Amino acid sequence: MKKIAVILSGCGVFDGAEIHEATFTMFEIAKQGAEYQIFAPDIAQHHVVNHITGAEIHETRNVLVESARIARGNIKDLKHFKTSDFHALILPGGFGVAKNLSSFAFEGANCSVNAKLAAIIKQMHAEEKPIGALCISPVVIAKVLEDVEITIGQDAETAKAVEEMGATHKQTTHGEVVIDPKNKIVTTPCYMLDANIVQIAEGAKNIVSALIQLI
Repeated sequence: MKKIAVILSGCGVFDGAEIHEATFTMFEIAKQGAEYQIFAPDIAQHHVVNHITGAEIHETRNVLVESARIARGNIKDLKHFKTSDFHALILPGGFGVAKNLSSFAFEGANCSVNAKLAAIIKQMHAEEKPIGALCISPVVIAKVLEDVEITIGQDAETAKAVEEMGATHKQTTHGEVVIDPKNKIVTTPCYMLDANIVQIAEGAKNIVSALIQLI
């Protein structure tokens, strides 16, 4: 059975993983006949956001602990990730990708990426194993790998940053998937667009299908 690693960045769109995207990704992996294992780094979140008001809360949370909420406790520390255990990798979106797994939210094209995550992406790519990314997470792929083709939807500023990092950006709409066959990269915009939950489910279905076909 095909095994796919899912990497999360916390729990909640404004400071962690986007819960709808994460959940539908897991659902589609299982529905399409594969298995998943969830990972997250054991690091502090950049900050904590009240998801009702949008205001920052002055407390500290841990990315692995928060991600475990989505995983229902079945989660592993990213430091234990082994590329030999998996056929593919996928990253749901959410601001946690841009705040916790990288510094893209603050530094744009000049951002850094969590060292362990960057090493995993590079190794999976070197082993010619497919990588999927939803929403904002394609920016991490653009930063880590060279000469890739991705989408973040239609946001001009983010697309410009993607191209400054050396990637090619393709404009997309709801549910569309950009496939980079040379690099085995698949991306879809999800909530980078003004999407509803049905459109998120469709995007997750399409990207997981494309990912599995590349395995």
